[in-house]
Amino acid sequence: MDKKKKLGKINQGIKNCRKCFLSRGAVFAVPGEGPIGSKIMFVGEAPGREEDLTGRPFVGRSGKFLTKLIKAAGLKREKVFITSVIKHRPPKNRKPKKEEISICFPYLENQIKIIKPKTIVLLGQTAFSVFFPGKKLKDFRGKCITLRQAQGKQEFFVVYHPAAGIRFKKMKKIIEKDFRKLKGF
Repeated sequence: MDKKKKLGKINQGIKNCRKCFLSRGAVFAVPGEGPIGSKIMFVGEAPGREEDLTGRPFVGRSGKFLTKLIKAAGLKREKVFITSVIKHRPPKNRKPKKEEISICFPYLENQIKIIKPKTIVLLGQTAFSVFFPGKKLKDFRGKCITLRQAQGKQEFFVVYHPAAGIRFKKMKKIIEKDFRKLKGF
Protein backbone atom coordinates (compact mmCIF):
# COMPACT_ATOMS: atom_id res chain seq x y z
CA MET A 1 0.00 0.00 0.00
CA ASP A 2 1.41 3.42 -0.90
CA LYS A 3 1.90 6.22 1.64
CA LYS A 4 -1.11 8.22 0.50
CA LYS A 5 -3.44 5.24 1.00
CA LYS A 6 -1.84 4.43 4.38
CA LEU A 7 -2.32 8.00 5.59
CA GLY A 8 -5.88 7.97 4.26
CA LYS A 9 -6.55 4.79 6.22
CA ILE A 10 -5.17 6.40 9.41
CA ASN A 11 -7.29 9.51 8.83
CA GLN A 12 -10.39 7.37 8.36
CA GLY A 13 -9.56 5.51 11.57
CA ILE A 14 -9.30 8.85 13.39
CA LYS A 15 -12.62 10.03 11.97
CA ASN A 16 -14.32 6.77 13.01
CA CYS A 17 -12.59 6.53 16.40
CA ARG A 18 -14.87 6.08 19.41
CA LYS A 19 -12.23 4.78 21.86
CA CYS A 20 -12.67 7.67 24.30
CA PHE A 21 -15.26 10.16 25.48
CA LEU A 22 -13.90 13.02 23.33
CA SER A 23 -15.40 11.74 20.09
CA ARG A 24 -18.92 11.98 21.54
CA GLY A 25 -18.72 15.73 22.03
CA ALA A 26 -16.85 16.57 18.84
CA VAL A 27 -18.31 17.89 15.61
CA PHE A 28 -15.36 16.68 13.53
CA ALA A 29 -12.18 14.73 14.17
CA VAL A 30 -9.04 16.64 13.19
CA PRO A 31 -6.46 14.18 11.79
CA GLY A 32 -4.11 16.85 10.44
CA GLU A 33 -3.10 18.09 7.02
CA GLY A 34 -0.14 18.64 4.78
CA PRO A 35 1.89 16.85 2.16
CA ILE A 36 3.03 13.30 2.82
CA GLY A 37 6.67 14.15 2.06
CA SER A 38 6.82 17.07 4.50
CA LYS A 39 10.26 17.61 5.99
CA ILE A 40 8.72 19.44 8.95
CA MET A 41 5.75 18.34 11.06
CA PHE A 42 4.11 20.60 13.64
CA VAL A 43 2.42 18.85 16.56
CA GLY A 44 0.11 20.74 18.90
CA GLU A 45 -2.03 19.73 21.87
CA ALA A 46 -5.59 19.24 20.62
CA PRO A 47 -8.19 20.81 18.35
CA GLY A 48 -9.93 23.95 19.58
CA ARG A 49 -13.40 25.25 18.74
CA GLU A 50 -12.63 26.39 15.17
CA GLU A 51 -10.75 23.19 14.41
CA ASP A 52 -13.65 21.11 15.72
CA LEU A 53 -16.09 23.00 13.48
CA THR A 54 -13.96 22.63 10.34
CA GLY A 55 -12.03 19.37 10.81
CA ARG A 56 -8.80 21.25 10.01
CA PRO A 57 -5.83 21.84 12.35
CA PHE A 58 -4.79 25.27 13.62
CA VAL A 59 -7.38 27.45 11.88
CA GLY A 60 -8.51 29.57 14.84
CA ARG A 61 -6.60 32.45 16.46
CA SER A 62 -3.66 30.22 17.38
CA GLY A 63 -3.65 28.89 13.83
CA LYS A 64 -3.50 32.34 12.30
CA PHE A 65 -0.54 33.13 14.55
CA LEU A 66 1.08 29.78 13.69
CA THR A 67 0.71 30.56 9.97
CA LYS A 68 2.49 33.90 10.52
CA LEU A 69 5.24 32.14 12.48
CA ILE A 70 5.67 29.52 9.76
CA LYS A 71 5.99 32.28 7.16
CA ALA A 72 8.48 34.19 9.34
CA ALA A 73 10.56 31.00 9.49
CA GLY A 74 10.77 31.04 5.69
CA LEU A 75 8.37 28.14 5.32
CA LYS A 76 5.00 27.73 3.64
CA ARG A 77 2.06 26.28 5.53
CA GLU A 78 1.06 24.15 2.56
CA LYS A 79 4.53 22.53 2.56
CA VAL A 80 4.46 21.36 6.21
CA PHE A 81 2.32 18.78 7.98
CA ILE A 82 0.26 20.07 10.92
CA THR A 83 -1.48 17.87 13.48
CA SER A 84 -2.07 17.43 17.20
CA VAL A 85 -1.52 14.79 19.85
CA ILE A 86 -5.30 14.59 20.42
CA LYS A 87 -7.58 14.29 17.40
CA HIS A 88 -10.93 15.35 18.94
CA ARG A 89 -11.62 18.56 20.86
CA PRO A 90 -11.64 18.25 24.66
CA PRO A 91 -14.68 19.90 26.28
CA LYS A 92 -14.20 23.63 26.92
CA ASN A 93 -10.67 23.34 25.48
CA ARG A 94 -9.43 21.67 28.65
CA LYS A 95 -6.05 20.00 28.73
CA PRO A 96 -6.16 16.39 27.46
CA LYS A 97 -6.12 13.64 30.07
CA LYS A 98 -3.36 11.01 30.15
CA GLU A 99 -5.79 8.26 29.09
CA GLU A 100 -6.93 10.32 26.09
CA ILE A 101 -3.33 10.94 25.09
CA SER A 102 -2.44 7.25 25.33
CA ILE A 103 -5.48 6.33 23.19
CA CYS A 104 -4.65 8.93 20.49
CA PHE A 105 -0.87 8.57 20.46
CA PRO A 106 -0.74 5.52 18.14
CA TYR A 107 -2.43 7.64 15.44
CA LEU A 108 0.30 10.27 15.75
CA GLU A 109 3.01 7.59 15.79
CA ASN A 110 1.65 6.12 12.57
CA GLN A 111 1.44 9.56 10.94
CA ILE A 112 5.10 10.12 11.80
CA LYS A 113 6.09 6.71 10.39
CA ILE A 114 4.37 7.45 7.09
CA ILE A 115 5.39 11.10 6.66
CA LYS A 116 8.93 10.62 8.01
CA PRO A 117 9.57 14.29 8.77
CA LYS A 118 13.16 15.37 9.28
CA THR A 119 12.06 17.63 12.14
CA ILE A 120 9.02 17.56 14.40
CA VAL A 121 8.19 20.92 15.96
CA LEU A 122 6.55 20.35 19.33
CA LEU A 123 4.09 23.15 20.09
CA GLY A 124 3.62 23.44 23.84
CA GLN A 125 3.99 21.33 26.96
CA THR A 126 1.45 18.62 26.09
CA ALA A 127 3.11 17.77 22.75
CA PHE A 128 6.55 18.02 24.38
CA SER A 129 5.69 15.77 27.33
CA VAL A 130 4.42 12.99 25.04
CA PHE A 131 7.93 12.55 23.66
CA PHE A 132 9.89 13.75 26.70
CA PRO A 133 7.96 12.70 29.81
CA GLY A 134 9.09 14.21 33.09
CA LYS A 135 10.97 17.04 31.40
CA LYS A 136 10.00 20.72 31.33
CA LEU A 137 9.52 22.50 28.04
CA LYS A 138 11.09 25.72 29.39
CA ASP A 139 14.42 23.89 29.75
CA PHE A 140 14.43 22.86 26.06
CA ARG A 141 12.47 25.54 24.21
CA GLY A 142 14.18 27.02 21.19
CA LYS A 143 16.45 23.98 20.98
CA CYS A 144 16.74 21.00 18.73
CA ILE A 145 16.78 17.59 20.42
CA THR A 146 17.62 14.30 18.75
CA LEU A 147 15.87 11.24 20.09
CA ARG A 148 17.16 7.82 19.11
CA GLN A 149 14.38 5.30 18.60
CA ALA A 150 14.09 1.75 17.30
CA GLN A 151 13.24 3.02 13.79
CA GLY A 152 16.16 5.50 13.79
CA LYS A 153 16.77 8.97 15.10
CA GLN A 154 14.20 11.74 15.14
CA GLU A 155 14.90 15.45 15.42
CA PHE A 156 12.57 17.61 17.53
CA PHE A 157 12.43 21.38 17.82
CA VAL A 158 10.69 22.65 20.95
CA VAL A 159 8.63 25.87 21.22
CA TYR A 160 5.86 27.28 23.34
CA HIS A 161 2.34 26.84 21.95
CA PRO A 162 1.17 29.74 19.73
CA ALA A 163 -1.79 30.27 22.11
CA ALA A 164 0.70 31.37 24.78
CA GLY A 165 1.89 34.10 22.39
CA ILE A 166 -1.65 35.31 21.94
CA ARG A 167 -2.31 35.46 25.69
CA PHE A 168 1.04 36.86 26.85
CA LYS A 169 2.98 39.61 25.08
CA LYS A 170 6.30 38.48 26.59
CA MET A 171 5.73 34.94 25.32
CA LYS A 172 4.91 36.20 21.84
CA LYS A 173 8.41 37.67 21.47
CA ILE A 174 10.01 34.43 22.74
CA ILE A 175 7.96 32.32 20.32
CA GLU A 176 8.77 34.59 17.38
CA LYS A 177 12.48 34.44 18.23
CA ASP A 178 12.40 30.64 18.49
CA PHE A 179 10.55 30.26 15.19
CA ARG A 180 13.16 32.36 13.40
CA LYS A 181 15.64 29.59 14.31
CA LEU A 182 13.64 27.25 12.08
CA LYS A 183 15.02 29.09 9.03
CA GLY A 184 18.06 26.85 9.31
CA PHE A 185 15.90 23.77 8.88
